[in-house]
Amino acid sequence: MDVDLAILKISAKNLIYAKLGDSDNIKVGEKVYAIGNPIGFEFERTVTSGIISAIDRTIKIEEDENSYMSNLIQTDATINPGNSGGPLINTNGEVIGINTVKINEAEGIGFAVPINIVKPIIESFVTNGNFEEAYLGIFAYDKNVVPYLETGIEFNSGIYIAQINKDGPANTSSLKVGDIITKIDNIDINKMSELRKYIYSKKAGDEVNLSILRNKKTYSIKIKLGKK
Repeated sequence: MDVDLAILKISAKNLIYAKLGDSDNIKVGEKVYAIGNPIGFEFERTVTSGIISAIDRTIKIEEDENSYMSNLIQTDATINPGNSGGPLINTNGEVIGINTVKINEAEGIGFAVPINIVKPIIESFVTNGNFEEAYLGIFAYDKNVVPYLETGIEFNSGIYIAQINKDGPANTSSLKVGDIITKIDNIDINKMSELRKYIYSKKAGDEVNLSILRNKKTYSIKIKLGKK
């Protein structure tokens, strides 16, 4: 699960900073604005508008068949190369996402990383001066996506493990493809973004306890997080 973000420090004082919103409470149809430098500095500070077209989208990154970006915000606000890294803003002027990628084969299909996924990364930089990404090494689908991918898979809560990376700590555990993660450290999990947000709040070497459903039976699996 990739985020594809960079953090830059600006050596300046008395700047007005943007307020971060709450991407967990956004709704389809909500109006949004994208700010960036499409194509290059010739069109710097371009503002486009649109709506939130969908939430919790998953896309595969073409260069790497094993790399996905999940739980993205989809918008029809025009996003072009150069918009990446710019904010997606709601009508209150709050940043609810970071523009990241568009679908080249279609018009009006762009994506942003939800700001709530980014918040633990920012907090780590503020507190520790750096961010070391803890790594579980899985990719999972939300329950609303699974019916489009597999037949005969049904579950009421949790996320479906579709892939376990060979270089990750999950690969050396008893976790299996097809397991349903329902909790992590006794916290309910229903979206990949919720798992990701929690993992980003941890450090490499920390141990987490996963509650999983397998063949209608519940199991508890402890995994020590690695470093990505």
